[in-house]
Amino acid sequence: MNMTGLQQKMFQELESQKGLKLAHNHALSYVKQIFDRNVYPSESALKNLARFNEDLPRETGNPETILDLLNTYGGPATVATSGSRYFGFVTGSTLPITLASKSLSTVWDQAPAMHVTSPIGSKLETVVEDWLRKLFQLPESTVAGFVSGTSLANFCGLAAARFHQLSKLGWNVNEKGLNGSPRLRVVAGRQCHSTILKAISLLGFGVDHIEWVPTDDQGRIIASEIPQLDETSILILQAGNVNTGSFDDFNTICKSAQEKGAWIHIDGAFGLWAQATTNLSHLTKGMEHADSWAVDAHKTLNTPYDSGIVLCKNPEALKSALHMTGSYIITSPQRDGMFYTPEMSRRSRIIELWAALRYLGKAGVDQLVETMHHRAIQFKEELQQIAGFRVLNEVVFNQVLVRCDTDEITEKVMAHIQDQRECWVGGSAWENKKTIRISICSWATTSADVSRSVASFRKAITAVTHE
Repeated sequence: MNMTGLQQKMFQELESQKGLKLAHNHALSYVKQIFDRNVYPSESALKNLARFNEDLPRETGNPETILDLLNTYGGPATVATSGSRYFGFVTGSTLPITLASKSLSTVWDQAPAMHVTSPIGSKLETVVEDWLRKLFQLPESTVAGFVSGTSLANFCGLAAARFHQLSKLGWNVNEKGLNGSPRLRVVAGRQCHSTILKAISLLGFGVDHIEWVPTDDQGRIIASEIPQLDETSILILQAGNVNTGSFDDFNTICKSAQEKGAWIHIDGAFGLWAQATTNLSHLTKGMEHADSWAVDAHKTLNTPYDSGIVLCKNPEALKSALHMTGSYIITSPQRDGMFYTPEMSRRSRIIELWAALRYLGKAGVDQLVETMHHRAIQFKEELQQIAGFRVLNEVVFNQVLVRCDTDEITEKVMAHIQDQRECWVGGSAWENKKTIRISICSWATTSADVSRSVASFRKAITAVTHE
């Protein structure tokens, strides 16, 4: 058998398994230390990233050298989002079972665009689609597309809305494009997430044409202020405001909008999971009357990045909006996942999502989500005992929004908290004032973690007020 020198080298590496075993050992060491290390990289770790500044090597490298470089200088420069005290950007941790299943799926390296390219991918997407339908109590017709995150899930849901609403008006946007098309109305709350604006821009609606609806002091859309809707309308609602965690009143809004012929899309990146609980499902009451939903698994459910889901109760609208053709395509009576996403090439993120749901079960999902809520309540209550902090929001889910007396003090306190590296929180703005945003999104966050983090808040405000 004729092989190049490079082929021989790589076959030998695969056969010896040295690289795989070394990577596995480094990974085990990282996981073992994750709950004790700094949440954010130290200054020395950040400076050591300069070790990666080099010209592209002329010759092939040594696997052990490459992995050691990553482990020695890359590992310390990671943000410990999979630990228990990272509270920034609504970033989820990772369930142990999903770390293990992702490791296995990485070796499998499946591309579940079609059943023929990955029978296991097709099967697990079919199973999880059914589980999600039941978990979220959605109509039986609902289908799921497994994408990178809610940014793309919002895009897909609104693309389905665009196709469906224009089709009702006798216009096939796939064939005719947008030039000369009937005008669609996009109605959204003032506090919608930036990913909604991105999707609206990419789909050609134009942000300047959004019909904005006022929101209350928690960011909830004011139902009585929604303009008269019709069959040309797309109404965008929210399950979990990124700052306050608030939910729109789906029960009041959705049925009425549905009767008017509007398409209703719910952006539920982290909040949609409230529907899967016993004690928090009142927040999502009536959401089943929407037409499409976007949600992340890598936030509240704690799968590894990246893992987003678009759900749509009109399969033809979603498939038509994201359609794919080609003479080489081999369709199957089984699920061909590419018809439910914009991408043909995508990783098999469904494996970790299936493993998470299979491991947790309905009871586990309930406990996971409610525990995050309990930790958020604890954070609020402990912060309220410290002079100089004011909690601005009703803590209905997993978000706590905090402010000090002035913008200057708020920003200085946040910087002190970040510098301590005991926990990590990010800044935001609410009603034109600087705030500190706390997002509880890890399965591993305990009451002790919250108290330990609150102590860093106390230390920070003491330092700032005595400067």
